Amino acid sequence: MEPETIRTGKVVIVGAGAVGATFAYALQIHGAAREIVLVDADRQRAEGQALDLSHGEFFTPPVDVRAGDYDDCAGADVVALCAGARQKPGQSRMDLVETNVQICRSIVAEVLARTDRAILLVTTNPVDVLTLAALRFSGLPTGRVIGSGTVLDSARFRHLLSRHCRLDARNVHAYVLGEHGDSEVFPWSMVTLAGVRLEDYCRACPRACAAPDRQAIAQAVRDSAYHIIDTKGATNFAVGLALVKIATSILRDENSVLTVSTLLEGEYGLDGLCLSLPAVLNRRGVDRVVCPELTDAELADLRASAAAIRGIQETVGLA
Repeated sequence: MEPETIRTGKVVIVGAGAVGATFAYALQIHGAAREIVLVDADRQRAEGQALDLSHGEFFTPPVDVRAGDYDDCAGADVVALCAGARQKPGQSRMDLVETNVQICRSIVAEVLARTDRAILLVTTNPVDVLTLAALRFSGLPTGRVIGSGTVLDSARFRHLLSRHCRLDARNVHAYVLGEHGDSEVFPWSMVTLAGVRLEDYCRACPRACAAPDRQAIAQAVRDSAYHIIDTKGATNFAVGLALVKIATSILRDENSVLTVSTLLEGEYGLDGLCLSLPAVLNRRGVDRVVCPELTDAELADLRASAAAIRGIQETVGLA
């Protein structure tokens, strides 16, 4: 393993497809990393993506974007796992599990042969199961293996709430918890708008978010990826931006609270699986998990979501 080094803002992205390339593009524009390396089984594709990105250097903060191989993981701050079988129209995230667990095993072995200091950021679906797989295969500390989780789902939730309530999404605080998938949980008791709890805000708002509106918003969030995949084949733009937010929180030691997927160790009485809860992210990875008070119904939904994930884990020997 390479000697201890000062973090320099190096991100290696394994998988130069739609998600990996868009993540690299958004990261370049944001200026959070000084070095971005694209690694792909198809080396020619990685080189093409990197060349295209590097031609935009004049328009962005200084960053070295290039194609590479697993040896480039040495010295990386973040290694993002964006490779895997892609979700097809009509296919659930969980249908991908067996193929992508084996891909994850191979990638983690290659990365860990070069470094044990990088934070692993898992984006491949089903991300909660794949995050646990990467954690088991790597043997890294819990906080150093992170799944993208429901960071994007939470952003979709805020977006739709902001549209309904006619507020800037940045003034809406709302989180999606649990699985990044069909059993994800919408804890309405945690929602605040302009610092005001949703129930109180609705009393004074002509566009109150009533029960049917909430059901429609939650269903729209759950269906978002399916709709995008049906219409354009893949999700990439918003997830790329979500990954930039996660990576930036790590690289800049921001202590941002994001709903990443992380191993539970007794939170809400759950353990032995990865799912999304609000977590504080900094250069150590997941520094701590925040456990807000949930209603009895929300807690039941979270446990049901955990059970759904655990069921899939058992099918691939990760119980």
